[in-house]
Amino acid sequence: MTTVLVTNDDGIDSPGLHSLAAAAIAEGFTVVVAAPASQSSGSSASITGAEADGRIHMETREIAGFEIPCFAVRAAPALIALIASHGAFGDAPELVLSGVNRGANIGRAILHSGTVGAALTAGANGARGLAVSLDVGMDPDVCHWDAASSAARKLLHALLDAPLGTVLNLNVPNNADAGGRRPQSATLAPFGIVQTTAAEHGEGEVRLTVADLAGTQDPHSDAALLSAGHPTLTSITGIGETHLPEW
Repeated sequence: MTTVLVTNDDGIDSPGLHSLAAAAIAEGFTVVVAAPASQSSGSSASITGAEADGRIHMETREIAGFEIPCFAVRAAPALIALIASHGAFGDAPELVLSGVNRGANIGRAILHSGTVGAALTAGANGARGLAVSLDVGMDPDVCHWDAASSAARKLLHALLDAPLGTVLNLNVPNNADAGGRRPQSATLAPFGIVQTTAAEHGEGEVRLTVADLAGTQDPHSDAALLSAGHPTLTSITGIGETHLPEW
């Protein structure tokens, strides 16, 4: 039986996490939920979480409607994926699902995402990873978590047939019917939905802000396709080698 770990960076109480776990259970996998005890957004592939005694603390949780092992872990999601690969929650998972994240993870800004960091860590440690995000914007009236989970569910068996180390990044529009639409293969936008800039420089400090990206997006990029209402899918990699430049 295939073991699947479901984690996220929004925390153990996130409805997006619960929706994604339910999708994996419905596919008949052996599912374990292990997610941060508190919000860990923006943690990238950080492996912070050890307490002063060097231990990583966790506690079992009950999630309504689930009869599977669930753990709230005082650690970043990438660390959770790492220790899962060493048997912290039972058998090492063959697949790590990370999400459903509240907000899109697109462009090269995914470097900073805890959701993506967990999936990449899974891929680097002998599993496959799928990061799933819902493009809810800043102040949504409703979050269609099941649309994102439904889109992810359609990818699971194909992903398990892919080589170890395969990591995919899925973004889904916040529409009830988006889960039934085929994801579009997308490149990474130069940054993301918005660009982080330094708004002010003061004595001993810098204040950051975000601003809309200037110019037009590549129509094949995840940013452009998602903005046009398409679910997007991108195969991504973590650390790898490349040719040295000619010095």
